[in-house]
Order: sequence, then structure tokens, then C-alpha cells
Amino acid sequence: MIGSALPATQTDSEKSPASLPLFAQLLGDAFAALPPRVRSLHRAIGTRRYRGSASVTRGNGWLCRLCGWATSLPVATAETPVEVEIATQAQAEIWTRNFGPRAMRSRLWRDGPLLREQLGLATFGFELSVAESVLRWTVREVRVFGLPLPTRWFRGVSAFESERDGRYRFDVRAALPLAGELVHYEGWLAVADE
Repeated sequence: MIGSALPATQTDSEKSPASLPLFAQLLGDAFAALPPRVRSLHRAIGTRRYRGSASVTRGNGWLCRLCGWATSLPVATAETPVEVEIATQAQAEIWTRNFGPRAMRSRLWRDGPLLREQLGLATFGFELSVAESVLRWTVREVRVFGLPLPTRWFRGVSAFESERDGRYRFDVRAALPLAGELVHYEGWLAVADE
């Protein structure tokens, strides 16, 4: 047929909220302000794998070791290969982060305005925001065994996603009162541009 039109496609802003990827649902219009590789990682559907490199530092006290065990935190290393698998399900994402031979698995889903992440025995509620092309995860709630913990204990927990030198970058820190720094891991993943 000559001159037939291609089917119209919807932009993210025209889709119903439930049909959008998880991070697009939570960020709304701010999703468009993310750098291309960060947006690409959070827009993809199905199961996908990204490879890169990370450095990990860990605290040494007994409380640090206990918290690390309870949340499957990676071991300390100056540099290690990292592979992240993200599997999109109906209303959630399963993230498996492999730091060398050790895996850290979590489940993420939307709960109202918060991104929930179940990581081992803990469930976090994060507020997502974008400023100066950086995606920031800020702790707003924490539960262990379903019991709420004081949010002030988790002021030392932060996560940032950005793009630099054409690479997706991550920077995650967790420190607690009395325990000090539990973990700090940062690095990059090879994520294709949109």
C-alpha cells in the first residue's frame, strides 16, 4: 500500500503510569533529565546483564561484619569485575550484583512515592531524585524482620548513579552509628546509549 502510515508510538509521558518502567514511574518528568546511559539502564525491559568494574571497602568491626552478612554485602577489594543482572517482572525488578564470585541480590518495587528494596533481612524505602544529572537514592524508611528502625540511623546510607566519560557510574555508601562504615562500593558498567 503506497503512503501507509506506520503505527504511532507513545512517548514515556503519554503512557499510563503502570506501563512505564519502575524508575520512570517513580521519577515522573525528572526521568527525562537523567543522562542517556542511566536512563537506558532503567528503561530496558526483560532480563539484561551489564559488566564493568568496582572497588569495595568494608568496615572491620563485629557489627560491620554482622550487617554485611545480613545484607550480603560484597567483600573488600581494590578492584573486581562486576556483573549486574536486572530482571523485570510484572511490578518489580530483581537485581543480582555479582562482585567477583560473591552475589548480592535484591528485589525492588514501587510503594506509593517510594522505591522499596528488599536486601537480605532489611527492606529500605528510598526517595528518588535527580539533580545536576545525578540520580540520588535517599533513605526514608527501613524495616528489619518487618519492624521499623529509626531513619536517623541510616543517614550514612546513600546511592548515586551518573554518567562520566561515556560510562554509567555508581557510588553506594552505607555507614551506621556505632558501626561506622559498613561498605562503600563504586565503579562503572558498560551500558549502551539509548
